[in-house]
Amino acid sequence: MITHEVNPRYLASSERYEKMPYQRCGKSGLRLPRLSLGLWQNFGAVDSLANARAMVHRAFDLGITHFDLANNYGPNYGSAESTFGQIMAEGFDHYRDEMIISSKAGYDMWPGPYGIGGSRKYLVASCDQSLKRCGVEYFDIFYSHCFDPETPLEETMMALDYIVRSGRALYAGISSYSPEQTREAAAILKDLGTPLLIHQPRYNMMDRWIEDGLTDVLDDEGVGAIVFSPLNQGILTNKYLGGIPENSRASRGEQIYLNESDLSDEVIAKVNALNNIAEQRGQTLAQLAIAWVLNNKTVTSAIIGASRVEQINDSVAALNNLDFTDKELTAIDTILK
Repeated sequence: MITHEVNPRYLASSERYEKMPYQRCGKSGLRLPRLSLGLWQNFGAVDSLANARAMVHRAFDLGITHFDLANNYGPNYGSAESTFGQIMAEGFDHYRDEMIISSKAGYDMWPGPYGIGGSRKYLVASCDQSLKRCGVEYFDIFYSHCFDPETPLEETMMALDYIVRSGRALYAGISSYSPEQTREAAAILKDLGTPLLIHQPRYNMMDRWIEDGLTDVLDDEGVGAIVFSPLNQGILTNKYLGGIPENSRASRGEQIYLNESDLSDEVIAKVNALNNIAEQRGQTLAQLAIAWVLNNKTVTSAIIGASRVEQINDSVAALNNLDFTDKELTAIDTILK
């Protein structure tokens, strides 16, 4: 008799909400976990489904209720959403009302003029495709993934407004918009009656661009912030404390946005100095980096990436020590000046 392996129905930990703190997103009624799980890498068609499933389940068991996707996450494009959809279908979907699931469109997704940008045509079509891949009826948040200078901002925001009003998403978000673009986008959406919920920018100890105007705009407009790359593509971890390991992605130039040139002797010296502060705080360097971004009062949540369950455990442990002394903050600033 032929037998087929059946994945047992997943049952979440009964303690999942006991330790994870949640913070209100801007002036909305929505609260997000201080850490969210990003599926940018390690959830594609080339990756292990079993490992992806284990990471999603572990994150949820630890109180991470927000799963962040985009149409082009993979590889291949769309495959991270398909992976998440398969996990949902295999016994995770009965927790749907306890989750925040987000996706985005803006960067290139399919050939031709309608597969990239900020047009209504692209955003609505991409949202529909993403919903099918994820196997859900709606997204909690749908983002314009990037500003499109060739499309009127009014059109992009009207598309987000339509996506919300049509039931495809509950909230509208933007990602990587400048302070000026963000203020204008918020004003347009306010007039349309669909307030801008959230902005998703890159932010870490080594990349503080949001402090030059963006956080002021978000505070003024009552918009939340969920930051990505808090570990600066792995630079702010113990991986490179002794230099660039042989056969690492950085040494082969395979890591997205990270090459050997990004890990100069000067950078590695700064990383080691930051690690000394982390050790004095009883944290790993990654935990210090996560705690640091969450110390910014505008930041609602930080998106963590992971390639294995242990990294999720380590990231969540950062929440055990989020407080900084003035001396520690000054020391960090001095190292990175």
